[in-house]
Amino acid sequence: MFTSKSNSVSPSPSLEQADSDALDISTKVQLYGVLWKRSFGRPSAKWSRRFCIIKESFLLYYSESEKKSFETNKYFNIHPKGVIPLGGCLVEAKEEPSMPYAMKISHQDFHGTILLAAESEFEQTQWLEMLQESGKVTWKNAQLGEAMIKSLEAQGLQLAKEKQEYLDKLMEETEELCLQREQREALERLNQVLEAEKQQFEEVVQELRMEQEQIKRELELTARCLKGVEQEKKELRHFTESLQKTLEELSIEKKKTLEMLEENENQLQTLANQSEQPPPSGGLHSNLRQIEEKMQQLLEEKLLAEKRMKENEERSRALEEEREFYSSQSQALQNSLQELTVEKQQAERELKAEVKVRMDLERRLREAEGALRSLEQGLNSKVRNKEKEERMRADVSHLKRFFEECIRNAELEAKMPVIMKNSVYIHKAATRRIKSCRFHRRRSSTSWNDAGSQQYGGAEGGSQAAQQGPALPRVHLPHHGHAAWSPLCASPGGKVMGTPPLAPQGLPHWGQRRGRGRPNSTQFLSASAPPGGGQPHPQRTGVPPRPPHPRSYPCVQARPVQAQAGCCLVK
Repeated sequence: MFTSKSNSVSPSPSLEQADSDALDISTKVQLYGVLWKRSFGRPSAKWSRRFCIIKESFLLYYSESEKKSFETNKYFNIHPKGVIPLGGCLVEAKEEPSMPYAMKISHQDFHGTILLAAESEFEQTQWLEMLQESGKVTWKNAQLGEAMIKSLEAQGLQLAKEKQEYLDKLMEETEELCLQREQREALERLNQVLEAEKQQFEEVVQELRMEQEQIKRELELTARCLKGVEQEKKELRHFTESLQKTLEELSIEKKKTLEMLEENENQLQTLANQSEQPPPSGGLHSNLRQIEEKMQQLLEEKLLAEKRMKENEERSRALEEEREFYSSQSQALQNSLQELTVEKQQAERELKAEVKVRMDLERRLREAEGALRSLEQGLNSKVRNKEKEERMRADVSHLKRFFEECIRNAELEAKMPVIMKNSVYIHKAATRRIKSCRFHRRRSSTSWNDAGSQQYGGAEGGSQAAQQGPALPRVHLPHHGHAAWSPLCASPGGKVMGTPPLAPQGLPHWGQRRGRGRPNSTQFLSASAPPGGGQPHPQRTGVPPRPPHPRSYPCVQARPVQAQAGCCLVK
């Protein structure tokens, strides 16, 4: 027999009628319908039809006639024939001999089982699902649900607070990342500027190498010119010595002639006194005049040779200074080339290090973005477990480390753009200095041209003076130290080496390509007559000297060398 542990109190008929008249509950129910029910009180095979309603966690059954009233009024009758609590009940399908769609309801507090049956399989499935769902509603589950709701609400509030904190931190870090991106773009622009400066450095290095080669050639040429000047000095010294010996011989001959003249005059005077005839001394006087003229000519040649020797000594000193100057410039260019090479290597190393750091930052940024996405997914997920919480903690710690490293790197790299800009400004200042050197070189070239025009006038005056003075032996001075010939009138040792061209007057700027050649010309000490006497060559007299091209080197003042007076340049 079916009984329940709970004591049930049946209301009196009068109270029951009063309650039914006074209280009509219009509410929604989970499921209602007609089921077959077997008697609970005693074992019986009799099945009776009952109108059943599932309300929350209770099964209420009425007489079959209640169905029509419920469907018409939709009122909940609070006086059913019976009420079965479904909380914690086990509901399962069961087959009976006469009822194939039966359902069994059992509970540990029930002393027996409750059997219900539906008309069809669909109704059986529907009632089974609803009975099982209603069996989940219990007082214990309600308390547990309340506690879970409170716990979830507190956890939700905590997560919402953490989410807001993470969002605030994310916004701050996003701003920092934007700032870092702007700094990275600025660094990229600076890298482009540095690449352009690097190309300019390479061009300057190439120009410096070309200038160094040119200076080497100039040094070799200067050395050859120095050798030529030394040889010419030796020959002029020998020539001066020979002239001195000739003058001494002529002086001795003059003394002898004068003594002979005195003796002849004495003898002639004696004879004249005796015979009273004029002395025939005309031949000796003419011979004496010739000797004096020859001595005068030799003295002039000696003075001219001494003058040329002094000029050659001055030119030798100037060439020596030029050689030292070119050597110092070559050393300076070599040092500049080495410095530029070191700067180029340093710039390349800095670029490689910066690219490596940027790739590392991009990799860490991708890792941080992945951790951030994982954290957002974990925050938005409704299902939580220990593994997800551990993963979220790991993502949070990873993001924290990443942002701390970003802050440190930002503090360290805050001054990097200023340093790189200063380096760029230094390179630009070097470029401006190079341009200033070019400007000074142009000014020195202009001043050299003015000096060349003055030299042109001085050369004309020297040519006129040479034409008015006595005829001197012509000396042929070739270019670049080739062998020279100098037929001198009745003088031994007449071979003289050619003098080198004038030293450079200006200093070229960086990368100059033109104006490097020396004037291909020959020089003459005077427009004298050819070796056997005769008139001087008209095409070689009065020809103005052409000023050689200015040449110079970076950032050094020009050192002009004085030209020879009375020399002319002939193409």
